[in-house]
Amino acid sequence: MDIPFLIAALIKIGVFIGITMTFVSVCVIFERRFSAIIQDRVGPNRTMVPLSILGFKKDFALPIGGLTQPVADGLKFILKEDFTPSYVRKVFFWLAPVLVVVPALLTMAVVPFGSPMEFGDTVIPMAVADLNVGPLFIFAIASLSVYGITLAGWASNSKYPFFGGVRSCAQMISYEIALGLSIIPVLMMFQTLNLGHIVEYQAAHGWLLLPAWGEGLSLERWLMLIPLGISFVIFTTSIFAETNRMPFDLPECETELVGGYHTEYSSMKFALFFMGEYAAMVVGSALIVTLFFGGWSIGFGIDGLLPTGAWWVSLIHIGCFLSKVTVFILFFILVRWTIPRFRYDQLMNLGWIVFFEAALINVFLAALVLAYPSIGLMGVIIGFIILSAAATLLIIIAKGATQKPSATAV
Repeated sequence: MDIPFLIAALIKIGVFIGITMTFVSVCVIFERRFSAIIQDRVGPNRTMVPLSILGFKKDFALPIGGLTQPVADGLKFILKEDFTPSYVRKVFFWLAPVLVVVPALLTMAVVPFGSPMEFGDTVIPMAVADLNVGPLFIFAIASLSVYGITLAGWASNSKYPFFGGVRSCAQMISYEIALGLSIIPVLMMFQTLNLGHIVEYQAAHGWLLLPAWGEGLSLERWLMLIPLGISFVIFTTSIFAETNRMPFDLPECETELVGGYHTEYSSMKFALFFMGEYAAMVVGSALIVTLFFGGWSIGFGIDGLLPTGAWWVSLIHIGCFLSKVTVFILFFILVRWTIPRFRYDQLMNLGWIVFFEAALINVFLAALVLAYPSIGLMGVIIGFIILSAAATLLIIIAKGATQKPSATAV
């Protein structure tokens, strides 16, 4: 057994769990403070130590601006009564929250959060599992979370939680198709499924959506910004739907379904659903940063000026990666508090009739751009004409599917 490799793996697992769970906790205070700024009100700005329960006259306010609010929330969930209704299917009822939070945490294991670190002749990648099929692993594991939500609704033996579970199942299946199709142009560009190699390529040749240095300055690379930009929009929007965040939180829409699939849950089982949602938001932000914005790369050619494998360089890259993830988490929160919720029919139409077709057409558009050196300008023009005709036919069919049937006389 390679002892240094085992020790490094254990350290990376600890760091990975620590970073992910810390971000999940920090997201709560981010959400509450950011929403308070948007709504022009005071958010949680102090957290009281309950000294009054020990006989003191008043509680003590910690002077750190409410940063310990997530700790107070966690203690509240732990100390609340864990009530299980008598009419639920108990085994599945208890299993469902675990199936929501565990897949969200596992998917983070293949994301590189820093540049490889060298110790002597040993190169340690800054990912728990440096897999050559990283995106496929993420999609395979992340899709398992739908079982947790569906089981929560079914096992509750209640009407509205069941509706929430069915909605979530339909929603996640709808958007996973667009999610998978949207990154095909990205993988065609990089010609690899290893997320570590994808980030290293971007560090040397320019970020996917910012090809401003290295060999990313070619005409072909700039033309690829069109299909890659479309991929980014579809991928990011689908991540919102996958994480059940506003404006796609129909499975738990309180105005229609009381609380949705987690209506019957309390205490830490209830908290696990929200931990899973925030963990999925962190993973989604990390994946967007990794694929489209250089991951841990500082960018603008700065990475090439730093020594390769130095421990302090890896720490700088980890800080850069976490900063980018934080920006996208704030973007997730901003969208939640600024865009109204979709209707369910709009949600399904967007997934099946807009994003599915757009992602499919975008794959062929990216293929045309990449094939230009081989087929020449005339081949690209002919291919674009055929693609336009096919896209027009697809749009006509999609429009026909959304039209309501006309009333007929009886």
